Amino acid sequence: MMNESGKWWQKSVVYQVYPKSFNDSNNDGVGDLNGITEKLSYIKELGADIIWLNPIYDSPHVDNGYDISNYRSIDASLGTMMDFDQLLKRSHDLGLKVILDLVVNHTSDQHPWFKESKKSKNSSYHDYYIWKNPVEGHEPNNWGSSFGGSSWEYVKSVGQYYLHLFAKQQPDLNWENPKVRQEVFDVMRFWLDKGIDGFRMDVISLISKKPDFPDGTIVQKKKFGDYYYGAANGPRVHDYLKEMNKEVLSHYDVVTVGETPHTNVEEAVKYVDRRRQELDMVFHFDHMHLDYGEYGKFSKNRFKLLDLKDVLSRWQTEMAKHHGWNSLYWSNHDQARAVSRFGNDGKYRVSSAKMLGTLLHMMQGTPYIYEGEEIGMTNVHDAKISDYNDLETLDIYNRFQNDYHLTEEETMKAIHMKSRDNARTPMQWDESKNAGFSKADKTWLKVNSNFRSINVARAKDNPDSVFYYYQKLIQIRHDYPIITTGQYRLIDANNPNVFSYERIGNDNTLLVICSFAEKKIQYKVPDDLKKLDHKVLISNGDQYEWDTSGDVVLQPYAAVVYLIQGKEML
Repeated sequence: MMNESGKWWQKSVVYQVYPKSFNDSNNDGVGDLNGITEKLSYIKELGADIIWLNPIYDSPHVDNGYDISNYRSIDASLGTMMDFDQLLKRSHDLGLKVILDLVVNHTSDQHPWFKESKKSKNSSYHDYYIWKNPVEGHEPNNWGSSFGGSSWEYVKSVGQYYLHLFAKQQPDLNWENPKVRQEVFDVMRFWLDKGIDGFRMDVISLISKKPDFPDGTIVQKKKFGDYYYGAANGPRVHDYLKEMNKEVLSHYDVVTVGETPHTNVEEAVKYVDRRRQELDMVFHFDHMHLDYGEYGKFSKNRFKLLDLKDVLSRWQTEMAKHHGWNSLYWSNHDQARAVSRFGNDGKYRVSSAKMLGTLLHMMQGTPYIYEGEEIGMTNVHDAKISDYNDLETLDIYNRFQNDYHLTEEETMKAIHMKSRDNARTPMQWDESKNAGFSKADKTWLKVNSNFRSINVARAKDNPDSVFYYYQKLIQIRHDYPIITTGQYRLIDANNPNVFSYERIGNDNTLLVICSFAEKKIQYKVPDDLKKLDHKVLISNGDQYEWDTSGDVVLQPYAAVVYLIQGKEML
């Protein structure tokens, strides 16, 4: 079944900006709002329609802005509210929409609500957070924080533990309390009334915990239990989101995307089936987990293409079937660089970056481009542990060294592959000092050492660059409605080297062929297509014309999209 609603965000492409790392206008080493405003014309030139900004609110920055101390004010390191208003106006003048991060599973421990909450059990704010009495003198359950240690922190003055699924400085809000929900809704209205165009909702699938707070299983050699069984997709999460939609979102023409860790496609459709009136789309992690192993995310596994085909195809099919919509992404601020993780960031960096872009942008859904992806930025391969800022990375370094007794070399290899800071290094604009990101003597995070060969200026000087290829992918998406509405069908599911699929419309078909092989391979076009009229819409190398028998020779990491006339909807 095709998705027939035709919302503006279904035809859009999102460009994600990590504000601290995008562009530093005042040369203090930290990116800022005015720096983003300076580069809006670049985003417009690329062709994106929507900008998603990671958190810009007041924060102690224990977790880089995801610990918020004031939802209604701009963090001083990024600028002022006047700077934001200017950014929003300039974006809208250019025809760009702006969505913000909504982080409401937790706050900072410096938020006034929490400061009051921990003063006394009798405080009117105590029930804004999740407090539990000790159980036999210890924590209420075995849950472990995402950043190491227990998920519970004891406060002697009240004789209770508070829950923090992330850092201890990020206490979880109690969504069972209707006052908390109204506070969140008021914050949303504040920004929506300013004119923003929607929200990306951080870990929104975790806001409803099971009331009995069951112990979690202990996995991946961890000391503590997994909290997802008791916290992900909890018993009232859909009630809360329906309430949010009814009270707030339904009154504005905006887009919402929920980050939903540990949510399979069957559960995800409950969030995005438009008849349920909750969210517009979600970020899932099924494809992000394909290379997990003994040490979870920081295992040194490589994904298997057959698994990737299965996951992405299942989400394409099930979302369409259940009136849902996909968010399409390879990387973001929490994941390694796409070309390093799913492609080849050495000899075939350019071709594999183009191939990955092709595979994703021709699917049904809204594509998300993470800053630098459009020029093929890579992981950092030469950093020392002292170069890292990320809580998760520092925690895994300590665990690998002290708990698992791995060597420094083994530890750093895993970090070079999977650290979140791979995506957070400053944007590479040109070959000047600090890659043109800042003129400061020291930037908040070290610039990737390969910036002289990989940067925007060099990409824009080369008509064959990843930048111009992405520009063309976006233009094709805008020009051909079949990419929004066409039915998805996987082809050649068991081919270990090639990911190929069709997008089938009423009177034409797109055939997308993407090779993950590092050698030339021969591919046979399906018999029902090879005799039909076709043209190449885009390719990352040769034109890849097939011969009379339907055979086409694909170069390493080849990508080609054919527009084929005459194939009807199944």
